[in-house]
Amino acid sequence: MAVVPRLFIDAALGKGAEIALEKDQAHYLVNVMRRKDGDPVRVFNGKDGEWRAEVAQATKRAATIKLAEQTRPQHAPPDLWLLFAPVKKSRTDFIVEKATELGAARIAPVFTRYTNSERVRMDRMEALAREAAEQTERLDLPDIAEARTLDQALDGWDAARPLIYCDEGGEVPPMLKALGGLETGKLAVLIGPEGGFSEDERARLKSLDFVRPVSLGPRILRADTAAAAALALIQSAWGDWD
Repeated sequence: MAVVPRLFIDAALGKGAEIALEKDQAHYLVNVMRRKDGDPVRVFNGKDGEWRAEVAQATKRAATIKLAEQTRPQHAPPDLWLLFAPVKKSRTDFIVEKATELGAARIAPVFTRYTNSERVRMDRMEALAREAAEQTERLDLPDIAEARTLDQALDGWDAARPLIYCDEGGEVPPMLKALGGLETGKLAVLIGPEGGFSEDERARLKSLDFVRPVSLGPRILRADTAAAAALALIQSAWGDWD
């Protein structure tokens, strides 16, 4: 059975609408996937659910699709944010991809004292999130937040959103125990850099009432592994996996 391409469309979706694809999407659909007039496509825009469409017109450089019917209504993912200290390029890519696959509603890079990457590319993060959403049946894209320092992220934080802080040192409860009984409808998790948090950063985090320090087990995980493990545990115990 042929794979039906699935695309994120930045336009309103409705029955009978004809939409000209962006240049890169047209190239992918026509030249990579070899789709022709009349072939099926699935599309979503993060607001109007998922729609079945067909290729209305295709050339080597352009393509137009026509929407037929909605196949899935829109629904919101859990209000779960991931804050992470950027790492080397390929591993930051991994974090963004897996956070999208695991249903994070917002992905926010934060610079800490020991962060070993000095910059992040917003356009790359957005493209990776878009591709991951297209491939994994998400009906929306995560919000990719501008990079900030840890202090900036904590200043003015909404105390109604608990912040799960993965702490490598000290006596802290395991993640699942900390999540037990958590009834709030919104949550965030913070993953630190490879070198861990500084003592000043750890002291500030532990001083805040909305922060909950947790452990991810007896082994020291790489930052990208920790991000995926934390999101999987949260989705299983609190999010939309149950």
